[in-house]
Amino acid sequence: MSEEEMNFSSVIAGQGSPTQTLMVRNRNSAGVRISRVELAQGADSPFRVNVDGQYLYGGVGKDFEVRKGDSIYVRIEVTVPEMDSDEAVHYEDVLSFTLESGVVQQVRLLADGVDVVVLKDVRIETDMTLSSARPYLIYDSLVVAEGATLTVPAGVTLMFHDDAPLRVHGRIVAEGTLEEPVVFRCDRLDNMFYYLPYDRLPGRWMGIDLLEESVGNRFVQCDIHGGNYGVRCEAKELAEESVEPMLTMEDCTVHDVSGDALYLKNCMTRLSGTEIYNASGCCVRILGGDHRLVHCTVAQFFYSNDALYIANIDGNAYLHLRRCDFVNCVVTGNAEDVVMGDLTETTDNPAQYLFSHCLLRTVVGEGNERFQDILLDDASDLVGKKHFMLVDMHDRLFDLMPVAESPIRGMADPSVAAQYPFDRRGRSRLSDGAPDTGALEGVTEDTP
Repeated sequence: MSEEEMNFSSVIAGQGSPTQTLMVRNRNSAGVRISRVELAQGADSPFRVNVDGQYLYGGVGKDFEVRKGDSIYVRIEVTVPEMDSDEAVHYEDVLSFTLESGVVQQVRLLADGVDVVVLKDVRIETDMTLSSARPYLIYDSLVVAEGATLTVPAGVTLMFHDDAPLRVHGRIVAEGTLEEPVVFRCDRLDNMFYYLPYDRLPGRWMGIDLLEESVGNRFVQCDIHGGNYGVRCEAKELAEESVEPMLTMEDCTVHDVSGDALYLKNCMTRLSGTEIYNASGCCVRILGGDHRLVHCTVAQFFYSNDALYIANIDGNAYLHLRRCDFVNCVVTGNAEDVVMGDLTETTDNPAQYLFSHCLLRTVVGEGNERFQDILLDDASDLVGKKHFMLVDMHDRLFDLMPVAESPIRGMADPSVAAQYPFDRRGRSRLSDGAPDTGALEGVTEDTP
């Protein structure tokens, strides 16, 4: 008797899983008859099986022929019951194939059922705090009305179904921790290929919209990925400097989206310790506003798109770019120049921007005082080969911690780093006396 294994991993309780396929091959020189295919739990099994087009009613099917050198397909799905449990519940069964010769081969079927809180076309009208006990599954949309605050504590996972957005007219405060981040992701828990989960792919849900009247939105230790875009933050006109920023992000990641990862128009934003990478649009698109990014890593591995785009003009409209500071940041990609813009300066509408102690993959003219203590990235070097710990486009795995030989190491302004003494992973920027530019501090043998 031999036994294989098919693992559905995590599945949402009460919902049918995607279908997995098992191929039964006959490598013999003569035909083979399978006299019986059976689920050990029979009709009580949460698994559903179709063998060569025949559904196993009651978990049993009989008399299947596989001609020599041929094969048949077995389609398997699972629906685990809702369990009212905050913990995943493990399910398994055994699918047996009995040949006329009496030989038995088995496939062990495994699944972990996860209960979720379903929110369908929900509009939050008053202050609300989510619970981290179970993931949330959002259908249609989740809307935070003007005047309301949605609080998302550490450990909460929000899973969005196809094209479902989070729209904020009021305010969202999502504060995770290093150990328990807040996650915004799609609702597909299975794999596209055996090595590639759907969760690593872009375009699986819509994204987060911070609308014009929204202010005071705060994201800390959040992971936002897999949408048509990441965060869109847009106002009709720039607010006064005394107003609270529309968007604050600390120690977050925004990545793997099919549009812009961050779209910031006429708004005030403050970002620190944040990684923004892999966007089929721009990683960061800035159209006017007031922005300060400190110790951020902006990296474009998708195609040859821009990592950063800055403009004070949108079509025929001039926009006020009051401030756009990048300090101790990395902006790189796999094109020769990934920092682009459309900046038209007039007496009434100056474009205020500054890059200080940054690694940039771009071209800068001599004597430009808006670029201070910068290092221009070597465009002949493939992105990631020199700077980062892991850039695996095939499996879509990335670790943007700088390697020991990267010029990112030790190039940050220490006085600014002292204001942000720990990186996104909780490591000290100051312990070696030479803080690194970007969101992550590199590790050496002496790093505590």
